[in-house]
Amino acid sequence: MGASDDARLRREAMRFLTIRTNDGLDSITRKELLDFTFDGNMFRLVDPTRGIRKPEELSSALSIMTTYRAKGSKRPYEDELGGDGFLRYKWSGTKPEATDNKGLRAAMAQQVPLIWFYGVGASRFHPIYPVYVVDEEPDKHQFVVAIDAARDLLRPDSPVEETLRRYRVAETKRRLHQPVFRATVMRAYETRCAVCALGHGSLLDAAHIIPDGHESGIASVRNGLALCKIHHAAYDVRILGIRPDYVVEIREDLLAEIDGPMLEHGLKERHGERLMVVPQKSSEQPDQELLEISYREFRSAG
Repeated sequence: MGASDDARLRREAMRFLTIRTNDGLDSITRKELLDFTFDGNMFRLVDPTRGIRKPEELSSALSIMTTYRAKGSKRPYEDELGGDGFLRYKWSGTKPEATDNKGLRAAMAQQVPLIWFYGVGASRFHPIYPVYVVDEEPDKHQFVVAIDAARDLLRPDSPVEETLRRYRVAETKRRLHQPVFRATVMRAYETRCAVCALGHGSLLDAAHIIPDGHESGIASVRNGLALCKIHHAAYDVRILGIRPDYVVEIREDLLAEIDGPMLEHGLKERHGERLMVVPQKSSEQPDQELLEISYREFRSAG
């Protein structure tokens, strides 16, 4: 496959993912990925058994994958966001000349765009693209990966490096953490609002129980709630609170207020009722300690 076909394959793969994930709002299953075709033939976007997909037809890697980690279990490799704002992706094994590692090294040399399939459930992924391999850390057996917006900001000797680092961290969280968090929460809550069970994904948000900036905030499904936009807004401004026993409360002054049907049926009728949707797995249910912190703030705002 020539360079032009290589570029066309990558563009078509990313276009396919954009359509199938509703422009990044939804995750995609391993089975659904098999629907991708190139020039009329099924073409695998992920390797069935390995984290790095380097097709025989291409001279460099096409995609990388981070498997989902359930609470209490470990991934085969720990891929992470470095303090410099760039992502780290572990080698396949420890041998630099392993075929998969050579494939990613070739992608770095050619500066071709890759797709990162980040696990948000068993055989379910949130794709992040395009990403680029921009450096390698052989002593740590890992590659340095940048999202598109940060790929040209690897400037360790720059006098404004600290400003660049803060930008990279913020941008990477926006492009990686937030979508992955959303996809994980939506999967756990089966794309339904925890408060009212509304099931339209485009009207739902993944809300943090404790905000990202809070010292107790954690990037975990247990720090998340699937909420429709009205209940998310009400939760954030302390009109709606959720007790650690999963019971909803509405601020007292709102309970005495007379207004239209949204206040009456969308908010006041939920007062004293339990959450309508909670993840089936106890390991994914809202953390009661985090709910307690948030509920205390709700009570103090009343």
